[in-house]
Amino acid sequence: MEQLNIENIEIVSNDILTEKSTYKVRKRCFDFISSLIAIVIFSPLFLILGIMVKLDSPGPVFFGHTRLGKRGKKIKVYKFRTMVTNAEDILKNMTEDMKREFEENFKFENDARITKLGKFLRKSSLDELPQLLNILIGNMSVVGPRPIVEKEIEKYGIYGDKLLTIKPGLTGNWQAGGRSDTTYDERVQLDMQYIDKRNFWMDIKIIFKTVFVVFKKEGAM
Repeated sequence: MEQLNIENIEIVSNDILTEKSTYKVRKRCFDFISSLIAIVIFSPLFLILGIMVKLDSPGPVFFGHTRLGKRGKKIKVYKFRTMVTNAEDILKNMTEDMKREFEENFKFENDARITKLGKFLRKSSLDELPQLLNILIGNMSVVGPRPIVEKEIEKYGIYGDKLLTIKPGLTGNWQAGGRSDTTYDERVQLDMQYIDKRNFWMDIKIIFKTVFVVFKKEGAM
């Protein structure tokens, strides 16, 4: 029986660990530098959109929603406000069918809570620009699974723990792969594929693919 070469196994294992460590450092440097540059470049747009949100409907400019970050830590994910301030009351008064749709997908196709400007912001994904601040401070990444609310973890079943091993992202396989045109099961599969295969060049590819999808307005709600 052929004997295993322990020395070669150790060398391969060390190479894999070094590669993963290098990727993590490179990814964080990219996240920090790219988010900082983007915030500076888009600061006039931040101001314009902030004024438009304020004029469109009463309420705050930004909305911070509690989501699950790496290792299940609860984080505030920031967006431009796209809903009316009494959104929770509207949700409580919706029909049973609409409530079931929300429980299934955590969104509606025709959502009465969304403001006129909010529809445009969501369609163009401009509502997510403030998440550049999340990336800058380090509780999100440019690329990764989209941040989920605590109840959504049930949708991931046996993959729930795996999902929380990395930071959520501004964009990811799901965003680049059609967003709302996919089922939740397909979203889970796309997220797991990313976690298994992720590397720096895959991140770059997803970023460019996302830009293309957003400009074509594919899968946006």
